[in-house]
Amino acid sequence: MPLSVGTFNLNNLFSRYNFQAEIAALPPHEAGGIELTFAPGSVQARTFMGRLVKAKDPGETAQIARRIRGMDIDVLAVQEVEHIEILRAFNRDHLGGLYQHLALIEGNDPRMIDVAVLSKLPLGPIVSYQTASHPDAPNERVFSRDLVAVRVLDAQGNRLLTLYNTHLKSHYVAAGVDEEAGAVRASLRRRRQAETIARILPAEERRGARYMLVGDMNDPPDSPDLAPMLVADGEPLLDGLAKPVETRPAKPETPGQGPGPATMAWTHRFNPQGAASPEYALFDQIWLSRALAPRLRSAHIDRRTRHGGDGSDHDPAWVVLDL
Repeated sequence: MPLSVGTFNLNNLFSRYNFQAEIAALPPHEAGGIELTFAPGSVQARTFMGRLVKAKDPGETAQIARRIRGMDIDVLAVQEVEHIEILRAFNRDHLGGLYQHLALIEGNDPRMIDVAVLSKLPLGPIVSYQTASHPDAPNERVFSRDLVAVRVLDAQGNRLLTLYNTHLKSHYVAAGVDEEAGAVRASLRRRRQAETIARILPAEERRGARYMLVGDMNDPPDSPDLAPMLVADGEPLLDGLAKPVETRPAKPETPGQGPGPATMAWTHRFNPQGAASPEYALFDQIWLSRALAPRLRSAHIDRRTRHGGDGSDHDPAWVVLDL
């Protein structure tokens, strides 16, 4: 049976709404009106780093929904989702109930962006590794978001494969923090996360097991920081997106901004201020266990139509397996 499995960073699928109203005058209380009183501490708005956290723009939400409907794949791992309720509403209102099975466990991110899975096939046990630590910092949680394992089943309840979905530490350095030192800390955190995944996979999966590691790794596949997790119990994982097919050609770069991507294997475009040309990288990755590698039939990336992205600054990617 063919099985399509993919990954997509939805870029802040938040559900928080802000309400605005203008009142010329309060109705008289004795006439049956209502009295509103605002006191310090009685009203609280959700903020992050001093800015109000808002719901995802409706236009951008529609764009990521359009892309997901167009892919129409069987199992989709996603990142940057606030909670299960917004995922359910998104699936119902924007995807037309395309996916019957959803999985999300609240993770560690202070921005409350979690990893999740949408599936047309039944799901078995769901395991979070958010409490995992690294030997160099045993009293700290190593995953800034999470690593979640979801068992994908066939219609009869038999295990097809286990899907590991993660979102590794980003390169972002907050304003006011030394950029060089911040970048070093972020890379160290990402490497420790990769080393932790390298311990988890062989501990949980026997040799010959069918499993996939997917998600937003925030580094290209050849990054030395990711290298530890790309070998499980002495067996290298297969890069499922080494030779992808694009749904459409990449949008040409603006004249004077460089030649564009050198390969089709990219999902993230970053244009640093003052840089001669944008940087293209395969941040969103799909890695197959040795048992799944021979089952790979094709790999795909849904290419954006705008340089900034269509609803997300990441392009979704997926593979088709013959099971």
